[in-house]
Amino acid sequence: MKIVVIGAGEVGFHLAKGLSEEDYDISIIDIAKEKVRRAAENLDVITVKGDGASPDVLKEAAVGKADIVVAVTRIDEVNLIASQLSHELGARKIIARLRNTEYSHKEAIIRPERFGIDKVIHPEMAATSEITRLVRQTSATSVVDFEGGRLQLIGVRLDNGCPVIGKLLEEIQPDKTSLVFNTVGILRGQDTLVPHGDTVIEINDICYFLVRKEHVENLMYLIGKPVRETKNVMILGGGKIGRAVALALEEEIEVRLVEKNREKAQTLASELSKTLVLNGDGTDIEFLRMEDPEELDSFIAVTENEQTNLLSAMLAKHLGARQTIIHVSTTEYIPAMKVIGLDAVVSKNMCTVTEILDYIKLDEQLLVTNFEDVDVEAIELSPAPRSKITQKTLSELKFPRSFTEEDSVLVFCLPSAVSQVEKMFK
Repeated sequence: MKIVVIGAGEVGFHLAKGLSEEDYDISIIDIAKEKVRRAAENLDVITVKGDGASPDVLKEAAVGKADIVVAVTRIDEVNLIASQLSHELGARKIIARLRNTEYSHKEAIIRPERFGIDKVIHPEMAATSEITRLVRQTSATSVVDFEGGRLQLIGVRLDNGCPVIGKLLEEIQPDKTSLVFNTVGILRGQDTLVPHGDTVIEINDICYFLVRKEHVENLMYLIGKPVRETKNVMILGGGKIGRAVALALEEEIEVRLVEKNREKAQTLASELSKTLVLNGDGTDIEFLRMEDPEELDSFIAVTENEQTNLLSAMLAKHLGARQTIIHVSTTEYIPAMKVIGLDAVVSKNMCTVTEILDYIKLDEQLLVTNFEDVDVEAIELSPAPRSKITQKTLSELKFPRSFTEEDSVLVFCLPSAVSQVEKMFK
């Protein structure tokens, strides 16, 4: 499959990286020389330097022969023009990142489909969805739904006091109960481990458990992380993400939103009917103390300044907030922030990458989920008739149970093993 990525920033680079590791034919375009050089030196892709909204540049990248074109520059208008040109040149499908959500409103004068766009990704909306999932599961560092939400992958930091510390994985699975779960990955420091029954759980491991949604509470109790109802949250930052999170939560949870700019705070107060909007500085420890942070179920820092988000979340955690969630744009910061003890780190850039990858894989009828904090991928596969996986017992194939052609299978593996796993189902 030939894929052309227009824009080699954080989203474009990580998207191309994820796709090139799985043997796609990838070309990437950017007008900035340093971004093109970074992609050329680090990725197995064809690079083209030039304006992604230029017909000549798009022809040079052979956009007309592309199965999928992904327009992810920082400028919406460039993405719209690049999409329209790619459509007219013959690209089969087009995905575009648009920051301005007005393009997707029903009453919008200019609609994305008029530019030949098949799928629009709004990064702030993607990040908002992830944050609201985390708020509803305050002990988690990440929450991913599978099978329409019937299965959940829950990432949990096992800190001091968890009863499973020092035990083998095979020892923590309870006998003769309905609670069944799989541990599919462990983040230890900055290393990803593929766990086995004889793996010993260490303090501050972030373990990723796959479990039925109705059994999440029992799993949390087992590992010493009892589920508590989320009753109140504080959001720092009244930008697009902060406002969207407040709107998503204010009907069911007590929400306080802190905005440093007084004029902006007044505007938000008039727009958010059930959210208490405060004018203040989230890095001011005295201000935070006055807001009783020890009573907060979640503190969510989503300002445009990453340092502000990090500092305010650390202060809130120190003052007793039960869960801290921060947003960052620089994806390289994510592993380090998990190591220093923050509960959850969300990146709209990585949320965008994941959503684009999901759409591309869906087009192939192959669902792959990438996780921004652990080096594991989830692949949902259906065996082809007479495929290798249906011709042998799972003991021979090192899988836990037998398959038929009617089954759908969820496989967790390291990115380097994806192509090998796919071959077993063909």
